[in-house]
Order: sequence, then C-alpha cells, then structure tokens
Amino acid sequence: MIQRLSSRPDRRSRARARGRRASRILFALAAMAALLGVDAPAALAVPPLGVTGTAPADVTAGRVGALFAGGQGGGHFCTASVVRSPDRDVIATAAHCLGSLDTTYFAPGYRDGETPYGLWKLTDMYVAPGWTDSEDPDEDIAFATVAPLDGRRIEDAVGGFAVAAEQPADATVSIVGYPSGEDSPLHCANGTTLLSDTQRRIECPDLSGGTSGSPWLVDGALAGVLGGYEGGGTVPEVSYSAVMGDQAVELYREASDNG
Repeated sequence: MIQRLSSRPDRRSRARARGRRASRILFALAAMAALLGVDAPAALAVPPLGVTGTAPADVTAGRVGALFAGGQGGGHFCTASVVRSPDRDVIATAAHCLGSLDTTYFAPGYRDGETPYGLWKLTDMYVAPGWTDSEDPDEDIAFATVAPLDGRRIEDAVGGFAVAAEQPADATVSIVGYPSGEDSPLHCANGTTLLSDTQRRIECPDLSGGTSGSPWLVDGALAGVLGGYEGGGTVPEVSYSAVMGDQAVELYREASDNG
C-alpha cells in the first residue's frame, strides 16, 4: 500500500560533529606510516573499524546521496541510496525522512556542493502502515521512486545496491551518510549488535543529524538504514537501524513492482 506522508524534518536530536577527530586520527596514521617507511595510501586504504572519515568518491558513494527540501537551495536534511529494481528508479531511506513529494529531491554522489548526477525528483513513497499510524521505530525503513532525468533512470546513472534481509546479529556494517552541516559524505564501518530482535546498533563517531536514512551495507548489500530506535540515536557516537524484516522487504517489492 502506498502511504502518503506530510512533511516532517529529520528527527535525530544529535550534537553536531565534534571537530575533525577522524581527520586527526588519519593524519596521525599517515605520519606513523611515513616514519615506518610504509606506503601511506596502501596503509590507509581500509580505515580501522569504528573510525569515521570522508567517504572516497567511489562507486559506493556514488549510489548514496543527500535529500534536499525544495531543491539544492533548500539544504539537505537526510540521506538515501539507490537500490536495484526492474524499472531502475527506487531509493531507500528512513520513513521519518520522507515528506512532500512536491518538494523532495535526491542528489546521488553529492560532494563539495556539486551534484554530479543531477537532482532527481521523488514521485512516490512506500511506507509501512505501522510508521504512518504510530511512528513505530521498527518500521522506520522506507522506499521511494524518482522520476527519470534527461531521459535516464537513476540506476542507469549510478547503479544500485542489492537488498539483503536476515543478516547475522554481529554483521559488520559500512555506513555512508551526509550530516546536514557537511557537503561531502562520511563513511564508517564497524561490527554491530542487536539491541533487540528488531533493532541493530553500531558505534561510529560523528554521525550527526542529516545521516538519517544512510544505507547500512553488509558485503555491499542494503541491510538497513540509519533510523529506528530514538530516531537513529540521540548521540553521534551510537546509531541504530530497524532490522530489515518481512515488512520492509514487502515495501521494497511493492516499490520495485510499481515503479
């Protein structure tokens, strides 16, 4: 069932990023690598688990983008990502990020104020009744479709992530997302635990407001989005996602079929 939602802001009541802690860590690692005679780019190719830094401009980051209110001039407030579908036009985000179809745009690969793949207008939303009726945090995963741009479908432009349910409790997750005060995406990977049967938890610093809806990727497949319990978390160091359950998979199938 397609659920129409009224506009609502990002609900994550988080502190802003606490300076450039991740940058300082990476700088220190680079300096150590130089002292030891280790090639710095190779040493830093895979950041340590639990460290947040700027996401590289690669294929993964190109499939993730910022959601804008009323176009780029309205500022970005949440994150979304492209997932695979027959009509190649479906994105995933948190249910609490979806507002008016008339004013929400998606910018995949957004970086340094630039929209390399353009702005894509949302055309429909697929949200669980449990979220619409009572904002059930276990139903804070949603999907939307976007209109073609210049004759192209969004998945043709950037590709898309597979959707993967039933991940183990201790799955290692990679997150790419846009804090509302940043114009480039952040990345962090770490092991996860289950807060409950329906909520997953991760420790990653500096994932502040605006990262709601960020994809939680397990082996390159979407296993959740930042949101759920406490709207995704009340402090930047700990974040949550609703577990990708049967309801979320059914929404994904509906969005894919109707796109």
